[in-house]
Amino acid sequence: MAKKSFFSFAREQWTKVPPVVHVDLKGKTVVVVGANTGLGFEAAQHFARMGAGRLVLACRSQEKGETAIERLKQETGYSEAELWLVDLADFASVRAFVDKALEDLERLDILVLNAAAAIRSDGSFVATKDGWETSIQVNDLSSPLLALLLLPRVLETAKQHGTIPRIVIVSSEVHYWTKLEDKVLDSPNAFEVLGSKEYCTPRIMKVRYFDSKLLNVFFTRALSNRIKDRPAIVNTVNPGLCYSELRRNMTSLASRLFEFVFARTAEQGSRQLIWAAVGTPKGDEGALDNLKGAYISLADIHLPSDFVLGEEGKKREDKLWDDLISTLEKVDPRIRDVVAQHLATP
Repeated sequence: MAKKSFFSFAREQWTKVPPVVHVDLKGKTVVVVGANTGLGFEAAQHFARMGAGRLVLACRSQEKGETAIERLKQETGYSEAELWLVDLADFASVRAFVDKALEDLERLDILVLNAAAAIRSDGSFVATKDGWETSIQVNDLSSPLLALLLLPRVLETAKQHGTIPRIVIVSSEVHYWTKLEDKVLDSPNAFEVLGSKEYCTPRIMKVRYFDSKLLNVFFTRALSNRIKDRPAIVNTVNPGLCYSELRRNMTSLASRLFEFVFARTAEQGSRQLIWAAVGTPKGDEGALDNLKGAYISLADIHLPSDFVLGEEGKKREDKLWDDLISTLEKVDPRIRDVVAQHLATP
């Protein structure tokens, strides 16, 4: 099912990463979720150097967030960054963040959904306070919840300012190396199965991160396909294997050796996030349309896994979309209004 071999992975990891794209962000509002360290912090630095009108660092920890704000100021000279707290493992926290954003942000030009939950090295099941397996809630429920609830502000920005805002969802090339089981896709609700303790055996948890990134790709395509008149860009990006706190639980010698041989720096990986947020594909102005729903790697558009493509891939996409919306409507009823007012069946 994978279209990417280990050798192609290695070749890409050793490929020189293109320089960071630089545009003028004066007057524009950028929100980076998961911004206190690693890819998110490096991306925030790049946005700061582009002179973002408002730059919101959305972090889980007050202490780590304040440290990131101070470090950002020291390293870029940018003193306007704002720290907003959000914990994607807590739906109440996500709703509160959205409430604050809708009240306080007059526009939203770039939303980078970078936060992700790592899997424990022993493959154990860890539930959130809301009762979901942590990585499913963080990576595949709360991130879409943020994207959907903030979508009206993104679309208002496009209309009022004549711009093309972007929502960037950080995924990974590991999505090529997995597929969802039939019993998940044939169930009444795939997310309820994926997030349950009964399903999350050690065997399943070994590929859980892969599965969560595959779900990111499906969500990106589904949302992009459903935005009426498509005035905004929703895409997903592969930063590649990078040195990151996301891998802090991977302490084995083999894991560390693999990282030493193949990993990029977080700054190199962040360049991919920046390209997804402000870059333009080669070609004329109309090339921007090619970014809608795109999977991006090494500053270029790539085909995602075969599991996502074709008629069968579209059926899976529609099934997962319906199950996701059904789930999120229970978390926040505003999802119904967003779907009804801003989205259409493709």
